[in-house]
Amino acid sequence: MVSNATKLKTARLKLPASTEDLRGLEIGTVVYLDGRIFTAREGVYKKAVEEGAGMPASEADIGNVNFHCSPAAMIRDDGSYNMGSVTATASFRFNKWLEDWFKISGCKIIIGKGGMSPEVYKEKFVPNGAIYLTTVGYGTGALLGRGVKRVVDTHWRGELGLAQCIWVIDVENFGPFLVESDLEGNSLFERENAKVAANIGGLYEGLKPAIMKRYGETDDREEEVI
Repeated sequence: MVSNATKLKTARLKLPASTEDLRGLEIGTVVYLDGRIFTAREGVYKKAVEEGAGMPASEADIGNVNFHCSPAAMIRDDGSYNMGSVTATASFRFNKWLEDWFKISGCKIIIGKGGMSPEVYKEKFVPNGAIYLTTVGYGTGALLGRGVKRVVDTHWRGELGLAQCIWVIDVENFGPFLVESDLEGNSLFERENAKVAANIGGLYEGLKPAIMKRYGETDDREEEVI
């Protein structure tokens, strides 16, 4: 259900999500999630894809929403879990595994920080009917932690440790996240970066050349890497 009551469009998704559930989501929409998600980062991807282990549980058990995250969590003496904060990690590191990851995981939503390239969205997300959600700024881990209802289970904890293992989590009103890529592979970051780049040259008009330069720095603002 998408609301236009405010300037920013908002949506609250019930999980597991299907491709049809995602069809009306435009880039820039604020999204909150209800249902089951799981964390998986480099250790899981390497084990599942490179080492051929596959997924440790069914999609019905762990969900189809993958959060690139290492939660701040602990196991109490009675065996129960305490998870106070869930902070995203940068997603560009996962590109090389994504094609096989989508095949074995059935994921429809990936959550992370920083997004991926438009080419990755079009080549790997779009054919699998999946989208990417990005966290909103830094320091939101504790805010997101409020949406964690309970830790259902962990997988590969003994092999990968608390930081790298899979955490299966039930969440409610979990967010906010922004739709960074939609089902057509459009990118919010690409769109907004283009607006900034179009005007950045004007910021330097009339300025004298820098007295001191870093190694590799250029006066051509179109060549400078930021």
